[in-house]
Amino acid sequence: MPVPSLPADDLVVLRPEGLYCPPGDFHIDPWRPVARAVVTHAHADHARRGHGAYLASAPSAGVLRARLGDITLQTLSYGETVCWNGVTVSLHPAGHVLGSAQVRIAHAGRVWVASGDYFTSGVADDTNPTCDPFEPVRCDCFITESTFGLPIYRWRAQAEVFAEVDAWWRSNADAGRASLLLGYSFGKAQRLLAGVDPSIGRIVVHGAVEPLNRAYRDAGVALPETVTLDALRDSADLRRALVVAPPAVLGSAWSRRLGVHGDAFASGWMQLRGARRRQGVDRGFVLSDHADWPGLQRAIAATGAERVIVTHGYEAVMVRWLQQQGLQAGSFQTAFGDDDLLDALPDAAPAAPAAPPA
Repeated sequence: MPVPSLPADDLVVLRPEGLYCPPGDFHIDPWRPVARAVVTHAHADHARRGHGAYLASAPSAGVLRARLGDITLQTLSYGETVCWNGVTVSLHPAGHVLGSAQVRIAHAGRVWVASGDYFTSGVADDTNPTCDPFEPVRCDCFITESTFGLPIYRWRAQAEVFAEVDAWWRSNADAGRASLLLGYSFGKAQRLLAGVDPSIGRIVVHGAVEPLNRAYRDAGVALPETVTLDALRDSADLRRALVVAPPAVLGSAWSRRLGVHGDAFASGWMQLRGARRRQGVDRGFVLSDHADWPGLQRAIAATGAERVIVTHGYEAVMVRWLQQQGLQAGSFQTAFGDDDLLDALPDAAPAAPAAPPA
């Protein structure tokens, strides 16, 4: 559903390259090469190679450079401002992954905020321990994601989920087999590492995960000791190990090196019955770095925005709900995806459930 009757002086519009701020002459998370890109976070669908210059949060610098290489990067601390062509830009915590930021744009007395991806849930004070928590920013117009924008998505307290992960790992360890826990290499893997009980056994990670672990540790995030499978000296250590790896390893030659093992997938999609079966894993743990349905509602309300533009996810459902609340709402059709599944197998994405009645 396109945004109806867009005023000509909107602070953010949709162009073929991505979201664009006309008075500031910059793009936000563009999917085609542009001269100046403001990047909300380092996931591959938001941070792409080929831009002339990048602006991002200071905490995201290490991860961005690890993923994009030698780029022309300017960083801002959260809340710090820069002014381009009379437009004041600042970045504010999104709670999604290390360095994730919302983009606040102020010009001619108006304030718009582009959220990027963000995490806040219906569980009070439940935040992602590996990054700065989501900070509501007051604005006139809020551009929000809606990855899990259906009422069925309601996250449980993280402590409960990690207690289940630990129990599964401990059961496998007692049986003398490794526990393969699948999650996206950047963000999800580090959140899993920060949440499990390292006293159960050794923690082994895939080679794609370890460079991101270093970036997190360099940024001051506490993670337990990890070792890559290639660096593991004694294969007997695998019998009690937790192995954290991206979903693409499932059924691969790499995973067969683990011998007999249990496997599980940590993702918000595990909320859906049948998603675990399609993944072909023993267990599914419902853990997402995106806001759930109550979290989206709380975040939008906290901005005080009278106008909301919905991007990737269940846009039509969210737009309809917002309009029922008396807000001016529409959507942008973007090229953003779901980082839970970016490096999963081609058939990993679960079928979307039918939209529920309003």
